[in-house]
Amino acid sequence: MIKLSEISRFAAITTTVLQYRIDRFLLHDAVPIWIKSFVYLNPLNLFYTNKISRGRRLRLALQKLGPIFVKFGQILSTRRDVFPSDIVDELALLQDQVAPFATAEVEAILNKAYDGATSAVFAELDLQPLASASVAQVHAATLHNSDQVVVKILRPNIKAVIQRDINLMYRFAHLLESMWSQGTRLHSVELVAEFERHIFDELDLIHEAANASQLRRNFAESRQLYVPEVYWQYTSQNVMVMERIYGIPVSDIAALKQAGINFKRLAEIGVEIFFTQVFRDCFFHADMHPGNIFVSPDHRDEPQYLGVDFGIIGSLTPVDQRYLAENFLAFFQRNYRRVAELHVESGWVPRDTRVNDLESAIRTVCEPIFDRPLKDISFGHLLLRLFQTAGRFNMEVQPQLLMLQKTLLNVEGLGRQLYPELDLWQTAKPFLEDWLKQRVGVRALVKRVRQEAPFWLEKLPELPDLVYRALQRAATEPVVAPTVPVKTQPQQRWPAFIAGVVTVIVLSQLFKHWPQANQWLSQIILHHSDSLVVLISLVLLLMFVSTRRVTD
Repeated sequence: MIKLSEISRFAAITTTVLQYRIDRFLLHDAVPIWIKSFVYLNPLNLFYTNKISRGRRLRLALQKLGPIFVKFGQILSTRRDVFPSDIVDELALLQDQVAPFATAEVEAILNKAYDGATSAVFAELDLQPLASASVAQVHAATLHNSDQVVVKILRPNIKAVIQRDINLMYRFAHLLESMWSQGTRLHSVELVAEFERHIFDELDLIHEAANASQLRRNFAESRQLYVPEVYWQYTSQNVMVMERIYGIPVSDIAALKQAGINFKRLAEIGVEIFFTQVFRDCFFHADMHPGNIFVSPDHRDEPQYLGVDFGIIGSLTPVDQRYLAENFLAFFQRNYRRVAELHVESGWVPRDTRVNDLESAIRTVCEPIFDRPLKDISFGHLLLRLFQTAGRFNMEVQPQLLMLQKTLLNVEGLGRQLYPELDLWQTAKPFLEDWLKQRVGVRALVKRVRQEAPFWLEKLPELPDLVYRALQRAATEPVVAPTVPVKTQPQQRWPAFIAGVVTVIVLSQLFKHWPQANQWLSQIILHHSDSLVVLISLVLLLMFVSTRRVTD
């Protein structure tokens, strides 16, 4: 049953749309004539007329509608390839120039957070915000030890405002799935749930501070991305204190040019950072609009990014990570059959999908885009075409990839702005090839041995009991007559299997009663892991062959 609050909110949204004449954006050649007629003949046009520019009307409407709509505008502001400049320029103001909340509320929040002792924390505090966004605003401050910091403060009552719109989104998602045949395939309810999870994570500044600390550790040895330090002793759920950074906004092209920044390397490094976060760390900044990214003026030829606002972080399961990497690499190699096979193997399309047909459809969409610079490729258009094509094969939307797709669109928009000639494919391909090599083959096996060695050492003393119980169970279980003739094997093949079992028992007892042996083996694993991998592989192969011969 629809709640009165939902009806009220829907009415408020409709009123705002009409007040700022957002409906006039529907007067486009691609829009059906009956929709245009409704816009022209709407009697409410008599009450709502607005002469300001269309870009400003859209920005003010989104700002009035609240945080969720502001975030939607932030995404649109990165797509200069899709929307006119006058609209994008206005929407860019939503990144850090949303109307701030009252100074009195700032003081009240800080006094509550620090038990009325704000002056004991900050030697100086500017009550005028440096930046103000959809869910929080940032103030400059100085600690008593002279450290320059920024103080991020959540907007008052922001959770209730967002929850109201989330509830309305759920309502429309349920209606979509119940009234449209394709609604279930879109997983609209799951998409809303995924969005809800991420946006409420953003409303907990302790969660954001933890994300920032993790990202800082991930790039501690890298010069490509700098993440400011968190001052944990002054951080709570609605207030966060971080190191203040000084950089050029990535959207300020004129200032970047004046600083002599290498735009080609800046764009390439941006792509490398994205793929590093997704595939090396499986932990990526999922709110990479230009308001959250700065560039250090101290590194011209090999530019360094400075990141802020880590409330929305995405991650992938190892399975999705592997399938995505193989999909990207197959795309780069134009191996469309492999792309089709991966879609079937991952369950993204039904198991009975004809691979040949899917391969042909993907080739038709993707082939025209290759060997072209980024300025000539619209990922937004490509994703739309792929989605339409996949719809013919009943491909289901993957909610867990929602943040990745959003971030990829942000990265593309940023790349276009910085260096339109960037070849995204060639920049990303070597990275993905190296990533897969590290996870497949001898190098991956060596890494796995190093990671699992402590577990093996811990469990080694338990092997005699496990072997004994397995042999006892095999001796006591009734023998079932085989349905096919059994090969007669010479008895002398038993000794190889028995020797292997005895070796395991002797070694396990040795390491159980002689602690120095554990240290000795640990040193071997640490310094001679490559040779050890080969040795273990040979031993396991011999035992496997012996066991097969015994049981054949």
